[in-house]
Amino acid sequence: YVGKSKKLKNRVAQYFHGGSKNIKTAKMVSAVADFDYVLCDTEIEALTLENTLIKQYTPRYNIRLKDAKSYPYIKITAEEYPRLICTRRRIADKAKYFGPYTGVSVAYSIIDLLNKTLGLPSCKRQFPRDIGKGRPCLNYQLGTCCGVCTGSVSVGEYAELVKCAYDVLRGRTSTAKQKLHETMMRYADDERFEAAARVRDTIASLDKLQQRQKVVASPDTEQDIVGFYSNELCSCITVFYVRDGVLNDKAEFVFGRDEIADEGSLISFLCDHYINREYIPKRILLSFDPIEDDRELISSFLSERAFRKVEVRTPEKGELKTLCDMAVQNASEKCRLYTDEIQKSDTSLIKLAEILALEAIPVRIESYDISNMGNDNITAGMIVCVDGKFRKSDYRTFNIRSTATPDDYTSMREAIRRRFARYLNDAPGGAFSELPDLILLDGGKGHVSVVQETLDEIGIQIPVFGMVKDDFHKTRTLCTDTDEISIAAERDVFTLIYKIQEEVHRYTISKMTRAKRSGVKHSSLEKIRGIGPQKAKRLISAFKGLQALKEASYEDILSVKGITQADALSVYQYFHLSDDQ
Repeated sequence: YVGKSKKLKNRVAQYFHGGSKNIKTAKMVSAVADFDYVLCDTEIEALTLENTLIKQYTPRYNIRLKDAKSYPYIKITAEEYPRLICTRRRIADKAKYFGPYTGVSVAYSIIDLLNKTLGLPSCKRQFPRDIGKGRPCLNYQLGTCCGVCTGSVSVGEYAELVKCAYDVLRGRTSTAKQKLHETMMRYADDERFEAAARVRDTIASLDKLQQRQKVVASPDTEQDIVGFYSNELCSCITVFYVRDGVLNDKAEFVFGRDEIADEGSLISFLCDHYINREYIPKRILLSFDPIEDDRELISSFLSERAFRKVEVRTPEKGELKTLCDMAVQNASEKCRLYTDEIQKSDTSLIKLAEILALEAIPVRIESYDISNMGNDNITAGMIVCVDGKFRKSDYRTFNIRSTATPDDYTSMREAIRRRFARYLNDAPGGAFSELPDLILLDGGKGHVSVVQETLDEIGIQIPVFGMVKDDFHKTRTLCTDTDEISIAAERDVFTLIYKIQEEVHRYTISKMTRAKRSGVKHSSLEKIRGIGPQKAKRLISAFKGLQALKEASYEDILSVKGITQADALSVYQYFHLSDDQ
């Protein structure tokens, strides 16, 4: 656990005094072996260091933001005719970025809505290169595209539309409408009535867009509202983003039963949250009341990043207090749903432990499967389930090297050896740094026997069971190396095992297929000395396939344009001589 304090002695001492502590803090303190500290010159320096250390060590008890690299952004490209695209990477390319958004689907829905509302092109044509080439697409006929390809939209008109998109993404829909209205009147004065009509329709579309959003404040209001709720099983932060007086986005962050969410850690989390956001509003409202030093600290930190004053306050009454209460209510509901799911998972895991006679509840379950396509791309997949939920960040793939032909037992043995060799050497916090409480194999008694033998050789004791399928490829029972155990009577357990078996099968197949696709991009002919991509393409084209080429004579191969005598000889020998010859 990493923490900071202006009065470090008091902060550290409070953990070890005999006073009452919540369950999460008491659990953390009971695991303390020692502690260390770093003295900083300023509070902002301490805050920055705290965030850096949390990201570096990913401590178990700290609440932390999901890696920002996985969040999507909306990008307005830096082109003569800019486009709106979704991306996960922010680079210095003079483009404008907005976000991050809570998910890819949210980002794409916003892009689609803006494209249709403002009439921005969503086709693959490149402008100005493709202006006047070909007929306009269906979107133009339906009135959802301004028709840049027709040549009737000038660069200036298009720039006005993109500027509107920029204002809307910044939450300034009213500003966009005002600018469009001025443009419409200018076009009307110049007797450019068709252009004025297009702008009029765009204003009407923006009116409809604004009506869909919930109005929660006056039209010029820009503020974020942070609600916090916590119980013994989880905590949640809900952030409402209010722009132009309307609630236009919401983010929810749920923290598990071990993560300690107190006022100090919430301030650190919010700082990290705003580091990754393109825009910081002038006012941030908190449902909780941090100590005065922390409120001033986050205000100073965010003001430095925004290059202007950012007010952070906790309203005590009135409309602003009502908005904070609404955020807390949303956080509470999110916690309720999460808690229900956790309790359901706990019930399933407890029943699973009883059925399999395990010594402990299997909090971390690892499942393995083998997939191949002929003799190529033999792949072992490992998925991880923690507290009944799939932890995809810990999924791993093993490209099998110990066998050149399909052999599930040899492949499984290699995958298990490599996985637990990594456990012995992996750094803390890595995917292989934790031992599973239970291993499930997509296979039968033979698979269990092989894996159990391998673990005994390594000196690691972990329960291993196979997931046996019936004739319809559905989960039937679990098995040891000698017996089968029915799970049909326990619906929750059956559902959990079925999901795990389907997920490990899906993941392994997808990885094997991706490896296969990557391999077929390169012809096997390129393995032959002197044959590159172009010559391989000529040979396949000339013989209409690989089989005919295998049966061709040296003279036939030599007759292909661009193939030299040395090339023809190499190809012929590749298919007709053994390695010794």
